[in-house]
Amino acid sequence: MPVHIVLLVLFAALLHASWNALLRAGADRLWAMTVMCLAVAAASLPGALLLAPPASASWGYAVLSALLHVGYNLFLVRSYRCGDLGQTYPIARGISPILVTIGAALLAGEKMAAAGLLGIVLVSGGIIALAFKGRRLAVPGLPYALGTGCFIAAYSVTDGIGVRLSGAPMAYTAWMCALWAILMPVVYIGLRGWASARHLLVVTRPGFGTAFAGGLVSLLAYGIVVYAMSGAPMGAVSALRETSVLFAALIGSLFLGESLSPVRLLACAAIAAGTVMIG
Repeated sequence: MPVHIVLLVLFAALLHASWNALLRAGADRLWAMTVMCLAVAAASLPGALLLAPPASASWGYAVLSALLHVGYNLFLVRSYRCGDLGQTYPIARGISPILVTIGAALLAGEKMAAAGLLGIVLVSGGIIALAFKGRRLAVPGLPYALGTGCFIAAYSVTDGIGVRLSGAPMAYTAWMCALWAILMPVVYIGLRGWASARHLLVVTRPGFGTAFAGGLVSLLAYGIVVYAMSGAPMGAVSALRETSVLFAALIGSLFLGESLSPVRLLACAAIAAGTVMIG
């Protein structure tokens, strides 16, 4: 994989961990996630309208990905209600590289060298190991964390195929994100009622600016990933992106009061070794 792609995806991983930490630290995560989507819409819609549209063959994938992103948002918010960042995040992100690799092989005919596959296994294994406390994997809301990982894998493979068919990675990303960002407020109003709609645009509400900024960060992070998947193996890109757990573990330890044990440090070393093998 080209060095510049590796570095770009690792930068996206740092951005991804940052916005997840912001979401986990908030009190009303569904509202924060929806405000983030408003920011994504505000940034992606102008680009979608100004850029030449992607090829028609990719539109079905963009719509499917937007729907999958909404499901991912809802499962992520629910998993963060139950567990801390240091456990739910590794479970959700750890299972997805393996699933993406399998999906890319079955649906896109991708093949990887043995070293790359071993690197993906090391990254996924190390990520999941971060969720252990001692010898136990006691994660409140585990089904939601696993469901989140499945949604991640599903939209990653969908976007990997879609962006390759689009002929225009930036336009595909802009339209997909715009569709997803428009759908999420609709779901929010459906869950909380029409009276809640006005709360989405209350700029003076505590946390609005942080959530809005987090949305812009998330858009940049995933835009980089989609661009990388346009020319690099989906499983490898997914595994590199999920090294965000290294940054999440550090953020959780420094700012959210979560522990970072010697076992978790060893898991981080396994992730780093896998990253080197993939790169």
